Amino acid sequence: MLELSVNKFRANLKSYADKAIEEHQAIRINRRSGKDFIIVSAEDWERDQETLYVLRNNSLMNQVAESIETYKKNSGFKPTQEQLDAINRI
Repeated sequence: MLELSVNKFRANLKSYADKAIEEHQAIRINRRSGKDFIIVSAEDWERDQETLYVLRNNSLMNQVAESIETYKKNSGFKPTQEQLDAINRI
């Protein structure tokens, strides 16, 4: 994570905003007289919110755990070739 002072951030706001958006790099802004803050792109923030939602959802996490177990036992759902073609749009 890139870290810089609020003064440096303010002086180069556009370039740091572009870096957060285009390079998906979070930027920590340090303030002498207050709490630090983080700049991230909206796309990255939304992705992280979705991930947090899944991790907090016990039902979804149980489904993931069950899926891992069936995968390890090779006993999970096995789609037909037709279903695989439909999924892959062939």
